[in-house]
Amino acid sequence: MTTTIGQIEGFLALKRIAVVGVSRNPKELSYTLWQELRQRRYDAVPVNPAASEIDGKRCYASVREIDPSVEGALIMTTATVAEQVLEDCARAGIGHVWLYGGLGGGATSTATIAAAEAHGLDTVAGHCPYMFLPGTPVFHRIHGAGKKLTGSYPKAG
Repeated sequence: MTTTIGQIEGFLALKRIAVVGVSRNPKELSYTLWQELRQRRYDAVPVNPAASEIDGKRCYASVREIDPSVEGALIMTTATVAEQVLEDCARAGIGHVWLYGGLGGGATSTATIAAAEAHGLDTVAGHCPYMFLPGTPVFHRIHGAGKKLTGSYPKAG
């Protein structure tokens, strides 16, 4: 599976997105990315089975509990946990997923990509949303430039 710029733009055009694996710790990337999406006027819904609320916002244990449902899910868990999350997304009718690809692979692995394909999910795999959000800090733009140099930046399509 090769992620295209079109898939990324399509995902970022969604308005209501679950952020699965969001941390309660403001120093964690999942928390800062969840807050970034909220500041950009996304209806970003936190999902973490270990929390009932984060910053006063109801937190769900699973994407299947979210009502009304979300259009997409940004999965920021380990790859092992992501396999179950993908099944939950398919059962909940969530057709668009982003398998976060941080250090160590994040939610992206051969198994999670295969699971997403098996469920027929439109999948962005192996990238960080910060690289594609307009006006992000320099570090994220440098990360994107490095991917362009190595040929691993998503192509048009």
